[in-house]
Amino acid sequence: MSCAICEKRKEKRFCPAVHGRICPQCCGEQREVTLDCPSDCVYLQQARQHEKPRSLEELDADRLFPRVEVPEHFLYEHEHLIVGLTYALAKSARRDRTINDADLIAALSSLAQSYETLANSGLHYESPVTSTTRQAVVAEMQQLVKEYRETEQKHLGYPRLRDSEVLVALVFLVRMAYGRTSGRPKARSFVDFVLAQFPEKQSAIATPEEAGSRIIVP
Repeated sequence: MSCAICEKRKEKRFCPAVHGRICPQCCGEQREVTLDCPSDCVYLQQARQHEKPRSLEELDADRLFPRVEVPEHFLYEHEHLIVGLTYALAKSARRDRTINDADLIAALSSLAQSYETLANSGLHYESPVTSTTRQAVVAEMQQLVKEYRETEQKHLGYPRLRDSEVLVALVFLVRMAYGRTSGRPKARSFVDFVLAQFPEKQSAIATPEEAGSRIIVP
């Protein structure tokens, strides 16, 4: 039997993305490039285990918001904000199973650009997001920030969260996302990471403290 993709080499493994058997070479070359690999594929999981983490130094520095500093103490002082934003990402990814790493990174970057403008100039600028999928992710994060401030208002009598702090939290997540994704067009390693922080089963849902420690500590 020949590979279901190249139709030349001998098939040796079952590919759930094509519902057929393919050769190892096509599996390696097309994995998360042309193939929508499900997260539970054993070959995808094996590849991730042997894949070296991407170095942020290799990326275009402008994508990482180099002007924004993320001090270590910020991560602990604003742990609940970071966990909340991560939960918003997980909620979006669970609602739309087609979301991939590129979608989450684009949404995070777009919102971070808006908050960078807001924090530096006070001007409200909505960075354009053409994809409805990514717009939904941005909206989910904006709703989280709104609810976070409403909670502060209720308990403190005033909203304490500053736009500059939201910016730093978003930039932290942008950098984390780039560090965890393989960069392939259909990669979902960062998506799987955020989903793992908030399991679907009620009995297994992480507390904010548990989720926060896994998000912040490498």
